[in-house]
Amino acid sequence: MTLPLSGYRILSAEQYGAGPYGTMFLAQLGAEVIKIEAPKGGDTARAVGPHFLRPNESIFFQTFNLNKKSITLDLNSEDGQQVLHRLVGSAHAVANNLRGDLPARMGLTYGALKAANPAIVCAHLSAYGRDNERARWPGYDYLMQAEAGFLAMTGEPDAPPTRFGLSIVDFMTGTMMAVGLLAALLDAQRSGKGRDIDVDLLSAALHQTSYPAMWYLNEGDVTGRSPRSAHPSVTPSQMFRTADGWIFAMAQLPKFWRVLVERIGRPELADDPRFASAEARLENREALTELLDQTFMQRPTAYWLELLAGHMPVAPVFQLDQALDNPFIRERGLVDTVSHPDRAELRVLANPIRIDGAQLPNRAAPLLGADTDAVLAEAGLDSAEIERLKDKGVI
Repeated sequence: MTLPLSGYRILSAEQYGAGPYGTMFLAQLGAEVIKIEAPKGGDTARAVGPHFLRPNESIFFQTFNLNKKSITLDLNSEDGQQVLHRLVGSAHAVANNLRGDLPARMGLTYGALKAANPAIVCAHLSAYGRDNERARWPGYDYLMQAEAGFLAMTGEPDAPPTRFGLSIVDFMTGTMMAVGLLAALLDAQRSGKGRDIDVDLLSAALHQTSYPAMWYLNEGDVTGRSPRSAHPSVTPSQMFRTADGWIFAMAQLPKFWRVLVERIGRPELADDPRFASAEARLENREALTELLDQTFMQRPTAYWLELLAGHMPVAPVFQLDQALDNPFIRERGLVDTVSHPDRAELRVLANPIRIDGAQLPNRAAPLLGADTDAVLAEAGLDSAEIERLKDKGVI
């Protein structure tokens, strides 16, 4: 497979989740992504437990760094800056997800790097942005979910505000950074001039409030939490109890409402005045939920899935182990296997993008500094110079 980003080199001063998630997509699409890590310890994600392949080599780190290379380089040193500029000369982009005030201090902006390469694209992912009073603030995904209103819209109405079970803001923001980087890279290929691209966690989180935000901004309508993880304005579109668990059914269109009641053996509900229109069903959601529960609870989830799947939008409500062991997931090849020095068959998630119908290839994330010597030699540093940098702790 010829990957679309083959031949592009991206340097990334990244750590933990958001930035590495975005650059991993670029690496899986064929770009040579070179992680720049601190000589002592490297990416903080390497130390995140509870599961490790070896000391300071966590499975958490593997999650976000497939297909990359790793070099160690102290960007806070003069020697490190000189090496960075040599590397930038042959690179197409430099990405980072540092605190907002650090890219300028560490020489990672377009202004600092354009002399080494006028076409270099500099992508910055921070918590709150680089140009405001919060630039120096540290920040994480959960804080953004809290401040952008995610927690207030998630969970049952009578429960405390609830966060997503995953760091979804990190993943969204990393993806947005990758999109911005690619857009700027396309323009740099035409114009010969690079630029700075910025995205921050809070802005990305707020942007994802989407249609509830539009409802509030234009109509003053504050979307709260709905029972059973239900859609805020359409019903039935929620979880229902079955004999052995839960099922999520989404009869959001009139045709699916008719399919639902007919296939579960309750056609009379379609003509019940309380449920005869979308507006009536929403007004009487609690009564409708009780009636549908009575039916769904008579049989296990598998029975209802066989009856409804393919005829209307419906899904089982799985635990994580059930989701990953789902035969359909295996059939689709959504779990891949890579070889790591400490585990011959390390199971990883396949990239969801396909090229010409084929899945993108994966390889294990690199050990800390695994590619330092090779990358620096390619940049023109001889063995004596590399040893000098090692002796000084720069690499």
